[in-house]
Amino acid sequence: MIFQLVETIGALDLGGASTQISFIPEETIYTFNSTLQVQLFGYQYSVYTYSFQCYGRDEAEKKLLASILQDSDNKSWIKNPCYPQSYRTVLTMKHLYGSLCTAFLKPVNYSPSQYVGVIGTGDPVFCREAVSTLFDFKSCRDREDCSFNGIYQPKVKGNFVAFSGFYYTVNALNLTGQFSLAEFNSSMWTFCSQDWNQLPFMLSKFEETYARSYCFSANYIYHLLVHGYKFNADNWPQIHFQKEVDNSSIAWSLGYMLSLTNMIPAESNRIWLPMNPSLFAGLLLFFTAVALLCLIFLVYSYVQSRMQKNTCQVEHVFPFE
Repeated sequence: MIFQLVETIGALDLGGASTQISFIPEETIYTFNSTLQVQLFGYQYSVYTYSFQCYGRDEAEKKLLASILQDSDNKSWIKNPCYPQSYRTVLTMKHLYGSLCTAFLKPVNYSPSQYVGVIGTGDPVFCREAVSTLFDFKSCRDREDCSFNGIYQPKVKGNFVAFSGFYYTVNALNLTGQFSLAEFNSSMWTFCSQDWNQLPFMLSKFEETYARSYCFSANYIYHLLVHGYKFNADNWPQIHFQKEVDNSSIAWSLGYMLSLTNMIPAESNRIWLPMNPSLFAGLLLFFTAVALLCLIFLVYSYVQSRMQKNTCQVEHVFPFE
């Protein structure tokens, strides 16, 4: 016999090369590449799960930079609205086009050792607009059961845990745990409006590579969760942005391990009661009470027996006249 648990928690993972969503929907429509039958310790789950390759934080940022360079008249220096004001850096063409995710954007005269300068303008409005171009929302044609790029996705349901890149980004915005969509937007706007020189005082741990990209990451998360996965102001607070659960780190390796437990025939070792649990509890209480009464009776009988024996001994020593 296999049972399905009612309450579950969905998972949102944002890595460097890909991003994943997994949850148990209200109604399951089985599709070849997004529905997974999982059996864990005797319980059956029909899980919707999808991994968007090349939509991880790092690869998405490279696609944005490559797109800006492609549309720029100046190929030596480009302006990135998602990098902080006053920030400047120099990147190699290999950094932008060295992965499979951006190879299709390579210019004709591509040279991996060529340099391109990037100037941060720190513009929240243009950053949000630029990041939106990384997703193909039009292919869904306003369908509710579609995330982006024409990928089927049922309506999100229940609580979610968002970890990895999701957690580190909101943590940089001085947010953690649960909060409203309005709070996220406000913190994102404030952070994206800062000058590069102010960030070392705002971040608990300052590293250039991450610090310059937090504004991009925040806008990327906004479009992914709101326009992609269809979270809104009402169900956004159901997302828990966490690094750990019960002092255990969350990552794809944990999910992989749990998936492998499908090979464990746990249901064959389970002991199923042949009666209703409440009836079983009542019978257990009844027999416990009977056993206790029997024990009391035995103790009482033993005491009475000892008393009678002592009385006989006294009568033998002091016989009546």
